[in-house]
Amino acid sequence: MSILIASDLDRTLIYSAAALGLTMPDAEAPRLLCVEVHERKPLSYMTESAVALLTELTADTLFVPTTTRTRKQYQRIRLPGTAPKYAICANGGHLLVDGVSDHDWRAQVAGTLADECAPLEEIRAHLAAVADPAWLRKERVAEDLFAYLVVERALLPEDWVKELGAWAECRGWTVSLQGRKIYAVPKPLTKSAAVGEVARRTGATLTLAAGDSLLDADLLLAADRGWRPGHGELAEAGWSAPHLTVLPQQGVAAGEEILREFGRAAAVGRS
Repeated sequence: MSILIASDLDRTLIYSAAALGLTMPDAEAPRLLCVEVHERKPLSYMTESAVALLTELTADTLFVPTTTRTRKQYQRIRLPGTAPKYAICANGGHLLVDGVSDHDWRAQVAGTLADECAPLEEIRAHLAAVADPAWLRKERVAEDLFAYLVVERALLPEDWVKELGAWAECRGWTVSLQGRKIYAVPKPLTKSAAVGEVARRTGATLTLAAGDSLLDADLLLAADRGWRPGHGELAEAGWSAPHLTVLPQQGVAAGEEILREFGRAAAVGRS
């Protein structure tokens, strides 16, 4: 059996200092390895145990990092183990093969978005019109595919994201709040579609997946088995599915447990 493991990265396998969730006494905290540096500063971490688990996992399974990050943001990360043959960036907008974006996949995505969604320019114009400078910190476009806002979460009006989501819905877009970022993403731009393409190309017969945000829901639904941590958007929404395992662990400990679960499920799949 050919096994494909597709995992979200931020707050699923890798964690910023603010997201580590170290609730234990300092003397009992796990040893951490920095896996991302940004502007000469350490940014993201895994536990030492998680590093060993991922190294082992990549040796005999097809591990596919599956992220909403842009290619440039993804390429800052130095994951342990065998370098991934495939990686998915921009929420499925780019399929990297040996680090290079696949032209055919990108063209297919562009055609689908043009046919089914309002243009990015319309979404950006609306965001600019309705975002309040009192809580807006940055407005960004990712890979000319989707937009996101960086906000001061404490100042964000309670119903603003819900209202934006209702406006975007009829235009073929979806809205997701993750930490301090509000994403506006075309509905057809999904991680699951890109993972399905990797499975088609490789002949994978078992797909395992993990993620913590609403943008991971389609990936988890499409997989044969899925896991989510005890934190994140999906946890806050109480989201579940028949083949989904909800882990009690939160923070960086959840990332470690997800890798253990991947290893166990892969061993069963091979037996």
